[in-house]
Amino acid sequence: MSALSAVQEAAPSGVASVAQAQWRVIGDLYLAEPEFLALAPLALALLYWGRRARARAAGRVPQLPSAALPHSWTQRLGWIPVVLQGLALVLVSVALARPVRGNAVRTTISEGIDIALVLDRSGSMKYDDLEKGKTRLDVAKEVLAAFAERRMTDRVGAADSCALLTFAQYPALLCPFTLDFGAFKGFLDGVQYVRNEIEDGTAIGRGLAKAVSVLAETDARSKVVVLLTDGENNVLDITPIKAAELAKEKGVRVYTVLAGRFAFQEDVFGRIYATERELDSSELQQIAELTGGRFFRAKDRGALDEVYATIEALERTERREERYTETFDLYFDVLLAALVCYALAWFSFATWARSLP
Repeated sequence: MSALSAVQEAAPSGVASVAQAQWRVIGDLYLAEPEFLALAPLALALLYWGRRARARAAGRVPQLPSAALPHSWTQRLGWIPVVLQGLALVLVSVALARPVRGNAVRTTISEGIDIALVLDRSGSMKYDDLEKGKTRLDVAKEVLAAFAERRMTDRVGAADSCALLTFAQYPALLCPFTLDFGAFKGFLDGVQYVRNEIEDGTAIGRGLAKAVSVLAETDARSKVVVLLTDGENNVLDITPIKAAELAKEKGVRVYTVLAGRFAFQEDVFGRIYATERELDSSELQQIAELTGGRFFRAKDRGALDEVYATIEALERTERREERYTETFDLYFDVLLAALVCYALAWFSFATWARSLP
């Protein structure tokens, strides 16, 4: 499943431009041709020189009155049109510098992975040899939850869909493929080991076959099963090897995890005790080899954490980020402001600020 997502700010105002943002002014405001700002001091210098020249010409009168005349309000406000002229010239130079608003866009392209997490809930998952005081199932649920959260809540466009399946005598799809970790965890929290002897069993082949059939319905380009069990298959209608061949045919990669330190059995009085007998992991190893996955053995909580961390490192989502900047021209607004300032200055000189030569 390919995912393409773009994360960007709200579209700014302005007209889309081909100009490249060269010089950042503040925030997302840039200048495309900042060299034109050099015209601003030159224009102001020429304005100053012109005003001084006019003032000298106007001062050539045959006689000046000896008493100072009172200043009228027009004389006191006579600087306003000049400032408007100067502001108009500065705004024209800014408009020529081509102000633009830059809109940074990040595109993340990734190849998504559909991961089916398959969990054994047979009666033997009640033992506490992975972490004292917690059943195998409780420890497995905590590790699976942490793994799923990392995969499902990754960056936008790069998260992976996970499904939850369980098995004992019979397999069950509890949570279809989803990116909603809250929903996934709700189903996972509700998983309990089998207490009814009729439902008990370790149907690894059935559980794997069910996961493969669920994955066959998705359009993900990469499909993975992570199957955790604490025992050996004891339901023979669908053998683990037959299920592995089906997974290989469907292009599903399978990681198998055998969790538990001891093999437990009953004595003649019906009491459960731990033995040093090693569980037969040959079928789990063959499943992994046939499908291009890996087999892992975990005898405690720390080892189980490491197993899922290793699987996570092996099944990383391929990502490629592209960054570019859209620009929007703002010079028209600046030029309009310059024309308004110039028009106000011209109107002032023509009316209330008018002076005789």
